[in-house]
Amino acid sequence: MGEFRPVPDALAYLAGRWRVSRSVRDLASGAEGEFTGVTEFGPLPDEGDGRAAPVTGGLLHHESGTFVWQGVARPAERTLRFLPGPGGAADVRFADGRPFHDLDLTSGRHVTGHPCAADLYRGEFTVRDADHWRTVWRVRGPAKDLVLTTRYAREG
Repeated sequence: MGEFRPVPDALAYLAGRWRVSRSVRDLASGAEGEFTGVTEFGPLPDEGDGRAAPVTGGLLHHESGTFVWQGVARPAERTLRFLPGPGGAADVRFADGRPFHDLDLTSGRHVTGHPCAADLYRGEFTVRDADHWRTVWRVRGPAKDLVLTTRYAREG
């Protein structure tokens, strides 16, 4: 992908429903897997506790589908929280609120990282056009050497 499409507001761009196709390759063993499903970026539910103002303008990311690994298909899902960040960027967090990574698509491309115990996740996000974007995560650690490539296509 040579050209990247700048995105002034990551949350506005991501909002909606996307078809997802992810390949997972274990570089150490040669094993491969595939996830197919959908991702929805919808409004975050109001989680105010009365003591602090709830976050407004964020998105709840919910992904669900089927993951096939070494011929075995299983249902799979995950939830993330995308909070407003500075200058149109997003602050991506796990469902429980722990920090995951930042996401700034103003140039159409963003590289980020996330340390997870003994592993290091390095992610590259690229925007092709209004309806297509991709992530490539490289995961390295004592017991991991993975490449996860995810393609997103906007649904109607």
